[in-house]
Amino acid sequence: MNTRAFTLALIIAGFAMFLVHTYVEDQQAVFTKKFGTKITVVVASKDIKELELIDDSKIQVTSIPQSFASPGHFRKMKELENTMATVPILKGEQITKPRVTYPGANTGLARQVSVGKRAMAINITEKQAVSKLIKPGDRVDILASIDYASGRKDLQKVKTILQDILVLSTGKSMTNSIPLYGIKVPSAIKAMRVPTYVKYNTVALELDPFEVQKLTFLLSYSGIPPYLSLRNNNDKKRVRIKATKLYDILQEDAPEAKSFFDNKYKKQIGGR
Repeated sequence: MNTRAFTLALIIAGFAMFLVHTYVEDQQAVFTKKFGTKITVVVASKDIKELELIDDSKIQVTSIPQSFASPGHFRKMKELENTMATVPILKGEQITKPRVTYPGANTGLARQVSVGKRAMAINITEKQAVSKLIKPGDRVDILASIDYASGRKDLQKVKTILQDILVLSTGKSMTNSIPLYGIKVPSAIKAMRVPTYVKYNTVALELDPFEVQKLTFLLSYSGIPPYLSLRNNNDKKRVRIKATKLYDILQEDAPEAKSFFDNKYKKQIGGR
């Protein structure tokens, strides 16, 4: 083996590595001078929805050149404890102060009511609300029992008065499970797992102003609580549904019942 040649090769290789190292350092110096030193920023590790609570499972820390940092960026994950997103944040995007807030008056139910709509709450039971399996974000139809003839059964009817209505909240559980105003959010919120179903006795619905009046009239003067029927969230179709009367239930026995009620009504009239 030629020791002289081997030594020369080692010297050349070392010199080449020195040149590469010097070049890389020079480029890093140019890059640092141009874009600044690297700093840590907090970015989304997954897509975060609007009004969604932020915890450690949705964010991570990464290093980027200082000039690439967005105004109002966060450097530590701890700085985002107990916050929520005010806008959708995509995976990989920096978390900045204008894009998050703390739960409070401006993050309550009012924020979730669409412009031009109103929120209205009604009392419900398990029988009225699909065994209370309805939850925020679901869509329902509202059925009313109509009795405008003072108990005359042949004139009573059940009618679907509203269709495809958004459920804003059930009890105090709102869409995205936003903490309510006045409730201090504990630091343990990071590990919070809100149950899919919680106990409730009221449901808040999103209605237009005229629908609010219709439902208020029903609740004020009907005396019979309405029923909620659950829809598929993707089913937006509103159809004309005829009211159901006693005769629709009886079908082939309807003529017999009609004769009975007509005779009964005639006797009542004649007896006055």
